[in-house]
Amino acid sequence: MASFDGLGDILADALAEAIATVTGINLEHMPDCSQNFFGEIIGAMVLSSKKSGILFISANEKDIRVLCSNMIGASEDEITCGDTEDTLCEFVNMTAGSAKLRLSDPDYRFVLSSPFIIRGGGIEVSTKSRTQVISKTLGNGEINIRIKFIC
Repeated sequence: MASFDGLGDILADALAEAIATVTGINLEHMPDCSQNFFGEIIGAMVLSSKKSGILFISANEKDIRVLCSNMIGASEDEITCGDTEDTLCEFVNMTAGSAKLRLSDPDYRFVLSSPFIIRGGGIEVSTKSRTQVISKTLGNGEINIRIKFIC
């Protein structure tokens, strides 16, 4: 059975595998050192179960453009706002779906919502003191993408 801490690794590994599969870009677990956890574009999804939560995946616009460019085979200047949103929503879908398949704990038998996008700089999410939060960063020296799961 997955512990809450183990869930963070499952989500981060699922995202890294999704990105590698569709873009050919490999990202590794990085120390979480950013003061503002969220990037300029955030993909999110509600995961409902006995231990429900919200999955956030975020990055800066330029990093999503690089991933999108590699995913669809277009140059970065051809990438539209809609393309970056579609790319991030796809990563949210793939990450949540993969995590759902990997988890054997009945508390994590998630029902997934549709993914959605939040845009803007300086976004913060506040939680109650007893709320559990997982934060992970993936990167390769050029690209950073962040996962946060709050339940």
